[in-house]
Amino acid sequence: MKPRKASGSSEKKKILIVDDHPLLRVGLGRVIDQQEDMAICGEADDGPSGLAAVEKYKPDVAIVDISLESGTGLDLIRDIQAHHPEIPVLALSVHHENLYAERAMRAGAKGYVMKREPVDNVLAALRKVLRGHMAVSENVIGRIVAHSGADKTGKECISVETLGNRELEVFRLLGNGLGTRDIASRLGVAVSTVETYRAGIKKKLGLANNAELLCQAARFAANESSD
Repeated sequence: MKPRKASGSSEKKKILIVDDHPLLRVGLGRVIDQQEDMAICGEADDGPSGLAAVEKYKPDVAIVDISLESGTGLDLIRDIQAHHPEIPVLALSVHHENLYAERAMRAGAKGYVMKREPVDNVLAALRKVLRGHMAVSENVIGRIVAHSGADKTGKECISVETLGNRELEVFRLLGNGLGTRDIASRLGVAVSTVETYRAGIKKKLGLANNAELLCQAARFAANESSD
């Protein structure tokens, strides 16, 4: 957790960055510090230090990466909203909005931006959130509305969207080649917990065995990286 001295006017809005890539924190931080209406107040690289930074610096907006080294950004977003509901969160991710944006919004995020977006789009999203607006595409809003009004008794098609947040993270990490012990270490949980997630994933996706699970996970990771 690192403090960042805000430059210029004290009227600038305070922005906190939580991302496990130092280059992104430095690069995005410099761009934000160049703005007339906002400045970086601090940065962190994982969930625990991110929550501590929120409590220490009380930012006007926290930018949170969805995929952190320890735990997930979704967990951090949920924790921020539980302890500091007055602080809005803008989710930042390499993952396509069709898969993660709705989950981020349900966790409490007020916006979602993909890392491949131009920096001007990130700044625009920040300003929307600072004004109290939602910073997501019409497509995401439509999906959330549709799912909210859907018949909960009906069975959905087999899809990764049936997975819980932790199950989806485990599924993604399996597809990236991580074993059960590596995933447990990455997420900070017991090996038995990861095994339970694996069993739940197989059941929800209708997969017969571990070979099918690994095959589908690898296919998912390949499709995600090509988006």
